[in-house]
Amino acid sequence: MPVNIKRAYDKPSARDGVRILVDGLWPRGVSKADLKIASWDKGIAPSKALRAWYGHEPAKWPEFRKRYREELGKPPCKEAIDRLILLARQGNLTLVFGARDAEHSNAAVIAEMIRENCKGG
Repeated sequence: MPVNIKRAYDKPSARDGVRILVDGLWPRGVSKADLKIASWDKGIAPSKALRAWYGHEPAKWPEFRKRYREELGKPPCKEAIDRLILLARQGNLTLVFGARDAEHSNAAVIAEMIRENCKGG
C-alpha cells in the first residue's frame, strides 16, 4: 500500500504503480506520453485562491497544510481522496505533481491524508 509522491519531471518507474496527476495545471514541457499517468485529478488540487496565497513559500507551509486539509475534507475533494484511498489499498500509488519542493507540495498533503486513512482501515 505504498503511497509515493513524485515530480512530473522525474522519470516514471515500474515501482510507481498507478500514477495520478494531482495538480490543477499541466506540468510545463511534459507530454502525456512521458508522464505515464492513469488519470489527471484536477479537482483535488488546491483552490486557485489557496494556491495564489501560498505561492510555495515554506514559511506559509503549516497554514497552507491546515487550509488545504480543510479543502480536502469537503466535496468534491473528499470523493477524490476516497478514490485515491481505494487505489492505495489495492497496490502502489504515486501522486504526480509539478512543484519543485516535494516536501511542501500539495501531493505531500494528499499522501499524508491517504496514509492516515489507510492505517485505520
